Amino acid sequence: MKKNTLLTASLFIAIGAWLLSACTGNGETPKRDTKDTLVKKPVSAEDAELEETPKPAVPDNSFKTREFTVNGVSFKMVAVAGGEFRMGSDDGEGDEIPVHDVTLSDYYIGETEVTQALWEAVMGSNPSYFKGSDNPVECVSYDECITFVKKLNDKLKAAGQLPAGREFRLPTEAEWEYAARGGNRSQGYRYSGSNTRSSVAWYYGNSKYRTHPVKKKQANELGLYDMSGNVWEWCYDWYSNGYSSSSQTNPKGPSTSYSRVLRGGDWNYDAQGCRVADRGSLPPDRRDICIGLRLAL
Repeated sequence: MKKNTLLTASLFIAIGAWLLSACTGNGETPKRDTKDTLVKKPVSAEDAELEETPKPAVPDNSFKTREFTVNGVSFKMVAVAGGEFRMGSDDGEGDEIPVHDVTLSDYYIGETEVTQALWEAVMGSNPSYFKGSDNPVECVSYDECITFVKKLNDKLKAAGQLPAGREFRLPTEAEWEYAARGGNRSQGYRYSGSNTRSSVAWYYGNSKYRTHPVKKKQANELGLYDMSGNVWEWCYDWYSNGYSSSSQTNPKGPSTSYSRVLRGGDWNYDAQGCRVADRGSLPPDRRDICIGLRLAL
């Protein structure tokens, strides 16, 4: 997915291939470049946009953390006050530059990655390889996540739980990075919530080669868990190999490309890949045992 992620022991490579075949069913592994990087070749493709659903009429009386329940499964959405931040990094990978100014409006983001319990409550099935109701769902493509989001909106609208003028969706890449950095409470950490990776992230140095239940590591400045490590998280944006240098407000990435953005690193990834500025991508129809999602609202 990124460079420096190949494990030196052939045993780990064999284990990874075996686990991936359990998810994909055909033994196919994600395309990598010579640095073992997730595909990053922006080319023209049709955008699979999130289908619109009717707006709810529930008044949004206050901007604060909200709890929602669907089919008996509850989850929290943390209020992220908008603001300005410097997006990207000068000391990371080539696609993290140039560092540029971004301004965001208020939004909500999931306290945790979407769990298997929540996915099953909405979709009626659990595609994950590493089973556990509190573990993040994995083996889900971007396209499947869009279907999940639409069904979640339908269920919560019917239950009268959606705030006025808002619907669940995937976060934009800028929203994801701002939240991972701690929003307007940011302390400038390298990882989401700490400069000590093991305090906040499940990665290949401590994961024992599997996912773990959410909220077992330290939260970041906003009270968000597992934004570094555990599973990669799909973002809304199409991927581009680098940023524009101009200041942007509520950016949504390029209009088309070959792959969608992934953020956060995963249980089988190195520490470099768990940085808040690190980027990955895969085509929207691809699944992997280390890819899940986090909701925005």
